[in-house]
Amino acid sequence: MKILILVCGEGLGHTSRCVSLGKELTSANHEVLFGAYGYSKEFIEGSGYQTHEIPSEIRLAGSSGSLDLKASIGATLKEGDLLGAPRIFRLFNEFNPDVVVSDSYYLGVLAAKSKKLPVYFIINQSNMEEFFKNKGVPYKLIGEIVKRFYSTVFKKVDKIVIPDFPMPYTICQYNLSFQPEIAENVFYSGPLIKRKYHEVEAKPLDKPHILSAVGGFGYREPIFRKVIETAKKDSSINYTLMMGPTIDPEKYSNLPENVGVMDFYSEPFPYFKSVDAVIAPGGHTTIMEALSFGVPVLSFPDMNHSEQENNAMVIDEMGYGRCLNYSTSSEELLRCIKEITNNGKFKENTQKLKDISKDLDGPVAIMKMLEIHE
Repeated sequence: MKILILVCGEGLGHTSRCVSLGKELTSANHEVLFGAYGYSKEFIEGSGYQTHEIPSEIRLAGSSGSLDLKASIGATLKEGDLLGAPRIFRLFNEFNPDVVVSDSYYLGVLAAKSKKLPVYFIINQSNMEEFFKNKGVPYKLIGEIVKRFYSTVFKKVDKIVIPDFPMPYTICQYNLSFQPEIAENVFYSGPLIKRKYHEVEAKPLDKPHILSAVGGFGYREPIFRKVIETAKKDSSINYTLMMGPTIDPEKYSNLPENVGVMDFYSEPFPYFKSVDAVIAPGGHTTIMEALSFGVPVLSFPDMNHSEQENNAMVIDEMGYGRCLNYSTSSEELLRCIKEITNNGKFKENTQKLKDISKDLDGPVAIMKMLEIHE
């Protein structure tokens, strides 16, 4: 089959899970072409896949650990290619796919349906109007327009795929809300993880060991610095810091002995297989990766980012880790790290999710669904 995968490039979570799916499809001899932009396109090409430049739909902006909705709207209008539909249609005509997979990329769904092609929509949030709540009448009106638009899109797709554990274990459950007729068309595939647990060789690390996947770039730098400060308070706990794509390592050359660094483009999975906990934002894909490897999560969701805050809330409520915030002190972070590493219930809970992820095998489940169109 010829399968076109279109990816929203805001954050690399969408990208990573689509690469996971692409890996499974190509291993089964399907022909796969990706459509992406920005860092997402570079990431996919770096993973060895043919990638076509597509127009961006949205741009996200923020500062001081917070998503700035007004700035994001401005950036979308200024930098987004909202009139890029002709380029998408040219891509469809040139590749002539049998089926389309669109990860949170709405223009791809509309183009596929206009071509009468089967299309599968991957999302981990269906209540995007939440971003516009409690911000005044103009934003409320924008939220209503957004809701009407995506509700129409949901009705057009062949299947809505949630790349998460099924209920009651669903991490993004507070971000999902479907009308009854749409809910019947929702499929929980299980996590889409780029590397499966049995494929990975564990990284030899001094224990206990914490992986910080915050990245340290942009408005998340305060958390990055807080982790370093925490590491200085107890030298018996070891840390590896994932560096962001625009971080100059020389800027953080004077690190304590119990702290090491890894390049942003390095594979985190050997670390996931060895560490005792992962410090991460509230992004869905990083959380899925950690939990699929049985690792508890200390989540620092971006402020005013309801989707991430909801993910972190479920992590805390279900005993898979702790929900923290930008005001959390280094002393409190250290206390939570010790709680995670010393209390076996967290590891027991996340080990159960690792087993569920293995049984579901999300990439294979989606591939089988697509193959009905052969």
